[in-house]
Amino acid sequence: MSETSFSIDDYRRGWAFRYLREANADLLMAEKTGVQIIAVSLAVLAMRKAQIAIYYALGDPIFLEATVRQIERGKELTKDLTLRLLSRIEHFIDVRSEMPESVSKEMVLGEARYLIEIASELVEFLTNQKRID
Repeated sequence: MSETSFSIDDYRRGWAFRYLREANADLLMAEKTGVQIIAVSLAVLAMRKAQIAIYYALGDPIFLEATVRQIERGKELTKDLTLRLLSRIEHFIDVRSEMPESVSKEMVLGEARYLIEIASELVEFLTNQKRID
């Protein structure tokens, strides 16, 4: 059985892991703050950075972001499972960022933790490299 390997250059690999580190740092700050709206905002920022890490691991983040936004706006339909996943992540983050004062700190921290975990696994899989913190 052969191992699946994606071609990603060192530049994009480095940025993917950098965004994962930043996402974890933002999540840690969100957990430590006592101000609910700041915690939620930092958790959403952490989710956004985890999303960008996935984009770097998949290829060109600018192209992927534009494609996902078109799908989100309903201008494009896709059967591509990867793009559908990216579109759902985008939608989820957008919903969480719309009204940060109405979301509980514990809930959004759990969601951010989960998204960062998924992003980490995807980046590690796509780059065939373990994250070093």
